Amino acid sequence: MRYILPLREGGSLPALAEADDGFKYVLKFRGAGHGTKMLVSELLGGMIASLLGLNIPELVFATLDEDFGRTEGDEEIQDLLKGSEGLNLGMHYLSGALAYDPTVEIDPLQASKIVWLDAFTTNIDRTFNNTNLLLWHRELWVIDNGASFYFHHSWNDFERHALNPFPHIKDHVLLPQATMLDEADRFAREILTEERLREIVNLIPEEWLVWRHTDDSPAEIKDIYSHFLQTRLLNSEIFLKHAGDARG
Repeated sequence: MRYILPLREGGSLPALAEADDGFKYVLKFRGAGHGTKMLVSELLGGMIASLLGLNIPELVFATLDEDFGRTEGDEEIQDLLKGSEGLNLGMHYLSGALAYDPTVEIDPLQASKIVWLDAFTTNIDRTFNNTNLLLWHRELWVIDNGASFYFHHSWNDFERHALNPFPHIKDHVLLPQATMLDEADRFAREILTEERLREIVNLIPEEWLVWRHTDDSPAEIKDIYSHFLQTRLLNSEIFLKHAGDARG
């Protein structure tokens, strides 16, 4: 209902906005650089994080009409909003949250779950330079999963990508504290059943899956995401070993 201000520290130019339920949300826009694929990453990564018992701001679908942000004077933002008409993704705004300080020690199982999550979803963007973690009410919260599932930007040979050891994990901000990776893996394998992964994938709106570079239908694209996740889970020892070696 109301565009409040852009959050320019985000590469995709998200914004703080107020919705018709009276709450404030950080909005991620389909008109940003990576389009709806970034929204898919945010949705899948966020829902998987929630199943793993990690704190993540509530995710909501947010509809923008053509009048949203019309009074915004910045031409770049105007173009972004015009290109984002329709269904977008919002995250509940954590008012007063602080950026995570990498020198702060956290529970080793929690750190291991987050490292496991990012290796599983191939999230390249939780580093010392950009932690994408917040401290809110003395708890650690996971935000910004939009850089996950980077295989979908090329959209080919997804089975090979599903077996990727994910060498980028060496740069993860929590890797030094992730001393319980085996325990995190056992927990994740119990929680992330094939049925639950399919339910998460089925949350993706079909209008986010109409892509110019492929003839695959939304249903076929969902099947590929499901197969990617299930294959990666069944072969988690590949990225788990790489994370352990990187710690060593």
